[in-house]
Amino acid sequence: MAQWFELKHQEPEALLFFRMGDFYELFFGDAQAAAMALDIALTARGNHDGEPIPMCGVPVAAAPAYLSRLIRRGFRVAVAEQTQAPQKGQKGPLPRAIVRVVTPGTLTEDELLEAGRANLLLAIARSPNRRSSMIGAAWIDISTGAFETASVPETGLTELLARLDAAEILAEPDLVPPEQSSRLAPVAVPPGLDSARTLVARAYGVAQMDALGDFLDEQAIACAMALNYIQRSQAGALPRLSRPSPQGVSGALGIDPATRASLDILRTRDGETKHSLFGAVARTITAAGSRLLSQWLASPLTDAARITARQDGWLWLGSVPGLTGALGDILKRTPDPARALGRLSAGRGQPRDLASIRDTLIAADEVTALLQPVCNADTPALIRSLTAGLYGRADTLLEQLQAALATELPARIEDGGFIAPGFSAELDHYRNLRDESRRIIAGMQGELSARYGIGNLRIKHHAQLGYVIEVPAAAGAKLKDRPELSFRQGTASLARFSTEELAALDRAILEAADKAASLERALFNDLCARILKTPALDEVAGFLALADVLRSCVLLAEGGTWCRPDVTDGTDFHLVACRHPVVEAALTESGSADARFIPNDCSLPPQHRAMLLTGPNMAGKSTFLRQTALAVILAQAGLPVPAKEARIGVVDRLFSRVGGADDLARGRSTFMVEMTETAAILNQAGPKSLVVVDEIGRGTATLDGLAIAWATLEALHTQLGSRTIFATHFHELGALTEFLPRLAPYTMAVREWRGEVIFQHEVRPGAARKSWGLHVAKLAGIPPSVVSRAGRLLTQFEREQAEAQSSLPLFEAAPEATPPEAQPVASSPLLEAVDALRPDDLSPREALAALYELKRLAAGDGT
Repeated sequence: MAQWFELKHQEPEALLFFRMGDFYELFFGDAQAAAMALDIALTARGNHDGEPIPMCGVPVAAAPAYLSRLIRRGFRVAVAEQTQAPQKGQKGPLPRAIVRVVTPGTLTEDELLEAGRANLLLAIARSPNRRSSMIGAAWIDISTGAFETASVPETGLTELLARLDAAEILAEPDLVPPEQSSRLAPVAVPPGLDSARTLVARAYGVAQMDALGDFLDEQAIACAMALNYIQRSQAGALPRLSRPSPQGVSGALGIDPATRASLDILRTRDGETKHSLFGAVARTITAAGSRLLSQWLASPLTDAARITARQDGWLWLGSVPGLTGALGDILKRTPDPARALGRLSAGRGQPRDLASIRDTLIAADEVTALLQPVCNADTPALIRSLTAGLYGRADTLLEQLQAALATELPARIEDGGFIAPGFSAELDHYRNLRDESRRIIAGMQGELSARYGIGNLRIKHHAQLGYVIEVPAAAGAKLKDRPELSFRQGTASLARFSTEELAALDRAILEAADKAASLERALFNDLCARILKTPALDEVAGFLALADVLRSCVLLAEGGTWCRPDVTDGTDFHLVACRHPVVEAALTESGSADARFIPNDCSLPPQHRAMLLTGPNMAGKSTFLRQTALAVILAQAGLPVPAKEARIGVVDRLFSRVGGADDLARGRSTFMVEMTETAAILNQAGPKSLVVVDEIGRGTATLDGLAIAWATLEALHTQLGSRTIFATHFHELGALTEFLPRLAPYTMAVREWRGEVIFQHEVRPGAARKSWGLHVAKLAGIPPSVVSRAGRLLTQFEREQAEAQSSLPLFEAAPEATPPEAQPVASSPLLEAVDALRPDDLSPREALAALYELKRLAAGDGT
């Protein structure tokens, strides 16, 4: 227990898995917390301060399953191992040390990880320059070695956090929003700038951090925080990590946290992937491919050239007959090399991780052989780079692994037998000696059985006694007088004896077995070192993942119902027969003969860049809004789009506010959440943004909400100039189409038939006449008497509103308003100059000159 207290003091925030033989045992509060979290028995062992010590334990062999459950429940676990094997005659406890701290962001085992999802540790640090508002971020996936950095303004940090979705965060608590606070690691003090740069340089064996690249000060500090945390979690060792790579955030589509939550891009709000965008479009068959596709969807591009390069890649792949199927056959046999490398570098590799590297290199050669014959000068650059990146990158290593590894591999190094016969003459010698000795024992057993006339005499190996002769207790009584036999142990049913010959043979076998095991482990370590010194493996793994994603795109585009979008640098926006991929997939899965998704066009040309969409609930407004936003994400990720045709000018920021809910944890009502999200849109959207919003202003009183919706739509149309779909129940906003020249009215088609209302789920030009709320209430099961009473009240309210309309100054002049250019006014040079202006046709320089001219005319005009 003195050892336990010492080790617990080193990691007070973690549960301590204390190795005791074949079990990890937990004590005191750790035991109580673990027993409740794991639903295992809580017992006691020994006493402390006169009280029993609470204790529970888990078998070492089953530890990964228990660790997984604890990590998912938010615990950190320190693993204390015995650092010395038991020696004969040794007294006192074995020495122990913490060999690893298991945290959500430092996992490497497959049992603890989600195969298709990156597992990021994110460090965040403020700039040491107090006048700067920049935040440095560094994120590492220790399971694959990926290491990237970025700098963002403090206002953009929540967007970065939402995009990365890190498993664990290192930061000062006030930097992290409340919804991410559960992912915070215990507080770590950021190092000083000089110390940070020195730590990073030392980790990569260079004199100065500048040798690794150009990193801003806040990025260097974040890098040092992440590396220091990983080193501490690995008991001082630093696993193999790629060099940090600065990532600019300007090249990625801006998507704020509210929009990500609204669109269910990678997973739904309950954490599932099934009904997410990723779940609907993923056709990948490797874990690495799934992770890469997730990155593409989480960070769509804003560079039209890079988007086109991705499209060219999968379009070419699908154009070569039979290529996609053959590529899939190879990838099905491809393991997850990046995570195998991660385990090997962390010292937790197993024989099957070596096989993963071998099989990956075999797959790389097969993909190269598949692609090279069909590549030529006209082949897209992405395919050519993929082929070159896989060709013969580590042939020598592959030959060594093929020669070294046995056909059948054990799960653990301790099980032995993973080095193939013939690879090491010395190992073969020790194995033969070990195995031959065992055959000698079998012969000796038969000889002794015949000599003493005991048919059930056996020679067995005992952990403490070594090889012994085992006979029934009754027969043992007769053998005790034999001088050549030495009695070693007796039980109620058995007697055990030894001989000098048997003892000598036991020593020989043990020595041979120990030498064989020791040499096999040494060969394993040598192969690991060769693998970790092969930098090409990272690129090979990345190119195989890329091949899987491109193949997934081909499969998605098959059938002709998905198209290659035309992505431009302009402000075009035109979708023909677009569909919601997630809803369509759910309808297909349902298997219903009547389940058919109704596609819709969406056009937001420069002259009508804002759409006012009216119509009742249940008619499909939300689906239309979301499918439009998802089309942008798919197009700018470089994937096919579920439409007959698509032309999209690159969107720099995407905003989606569809649906609303309380944020009870932060004490915010539905309306407060709505207004916060609307404020974010109005403060960040611009001419190249796409804004899709639903029911702005519906969370408060009618007149308040109407005024907010009116002003918001005006701002989006006139001040921000964003491409916008503005869905609303406020029919009064239809009047704005007379005064906002780029606002076009659309509505969800509704048909009345024999007293019933049919929602046609089609978007058509025009405005809705009413909301059909009573019909929706009827569909929802509101009692008929209540629906009937509501109908009478609605008639009364509509009559009263019509009478009161004239008292509403905001709208009273709207129906009779005359466009400004048609109003009779006195002519003047100033008004004539204003009338002659065509703002959309002016360059910035021409606009500035026109402004000065208008000012000059105004100074001399009394109008």
